[in-house]
Amino acid sequence: MTDASLDTRLATAREDWPTLGEATRVWARVAALSFGGPAGQIAVMHRITVEEKRWIGDDRFLHALNFCMLLPGPEAQQLATYIGWLMHGTRGAVIAGGLFILPGILAIMGLSWIYVIWGEVPLVEGLFFGLKAAVLAIVLQALVRIGRKALKNNAMRAIALCSFLAIFAFQVPFPLIVAAAALIGYAGARAGIAAFAPGGGHGAASGAHVADSDTLLGDETIEMPRAARRSALVAGLLALAFWLVPVGLLFLALGPGNVFADIALFFSKMAVVTFGGAYAVLAYVAQEAVGTYGWLTAGQMLDGLGMAETTPGPLIMVLQFVGYLGAWSATGNLWAATLGALLATWVTFAPCFAWIFLGAPWMERLRQNRALASALTAVTAAVVGVILNLAIWFAIYVIFREVITWQAGPMTMQLPRPASIDWRAALLTAFAIVAVFRLKLGMVTVLAGAALTGVLLTMLA
Repeated sequence: MTDASLDTRLATAREDWPTLGEATRVWARVAALSFGGPAGQIAVMHRITVEEKRWIGDDRFLHALNFCMLLPGPEAQQLATYIGWLMHGTRGAVIAGGLFILPGILAIMGLSWIYVIWGEVPLVEGLFFGLKAAVLAIVLQALVRIGRKALKNNAMRAIALCSFLAIFAFQVPFPLIVAAAALIGYAGARAGIAAFAPGGGHGAASGAHVADSDTLLGDETIEMPRAARRSALVAGLLALAFWLVPVGLLFLALGPGNVFADIALFFSKMAVVTFGGAYAVLAYVAQEAVGTYGWLTAGQMLDGLGMAETTPGPLIMVLQFVGYLGAWSATGNLWAATLGALLATWVTFAPCFAWIFLGAPWMERLRQNRALASALTAVTAAVVGVILNLAIWFAIYVIFREVITWQAGPMTMQLPRPASIDWRAALLTAFAIVAVFRLKLGMVTVLAGAALTGVLLTMLA
């Protein structure tokens, strides 16, 4: 079945069905407003596609969101891709998913150039000094928010604690933590243990319930015929080829140890294990990119997250900045750094389209698999422990100037040297935390205020 025939099936020849051009303008608007992390991005998408355009209803929207949360990768971008697929087939999916990340690609690329060329100018240096403190407060806010949803019983709290100790004290790789948590959750569900019942996740925006029957797609369950499933399978296999073939060619042509081959392989691995959102995977990225590859410093990693927090698009766009600095540190060439950034972005998001195309025709079956959903519940609990590690890691490098490595048997921990505390950073971080948790200020306000304060402190130093 072609995309056109799929459109006809879904639209049932209704005159008010949006054209692909009209949908493109809508997705461009969604992309331009996609600030504030996945919760904010999902709220924007819900307001536009459900409340304003009435393309889909609340139940179908949450149904699609649950499906996307079962996949590795940024769920907001994948949700846009899936809704685009529902509306206009493969072309609609590529347009919706591509536009969702395009503003972030352009913004992060521009900021990366500025960072490398003018990063030591006092104005720019002060700007990122302030952003570090605000980012730490925002990570803590994410930790609290996700923890409240995920840690509903002692079993989930135990998983979170074990995942924290595994990554903080024993340097266990994030993929192994995800795999172990998923196996525990799956086994718990199969054993009928109530503590592993699925739940949680990002909700849609509050407001009047929009019934599926009052929307363009209606309330009928879309049962995909064999031809449509085959079309989606072809698109999924093409997406896999666009992802894996360049990676394989780079590895064969350049060999291991080359920065471009390493970027392609490392971020491809990240694309398979990015469950739980950007904050979870960033702990492992920081551990590897800073400690193993030496592509950037801990402070630069924080600067990159500050960029991703203040630009539209998924927070995982920070990986583009990591790829940029990785290629820059190896070559000292701005154009090579640009290629490294684009390569990191390509291998991060190409798999996202593959997962949607390969899984979408069977999403009903996936969503109804409670054991699989329970595995995701356990992974989310493990993510809380990983984000706690990320918050501590960031705090150490934001507030202290010197870090030491402490070892005892199999344990290896990065600890701060107390005498090296940076009182300016500590005070600014405290103010950012008060602004987030006590004053309940918005993310943009906190980031802007911290950046301005950082500039002033740097100028006065």
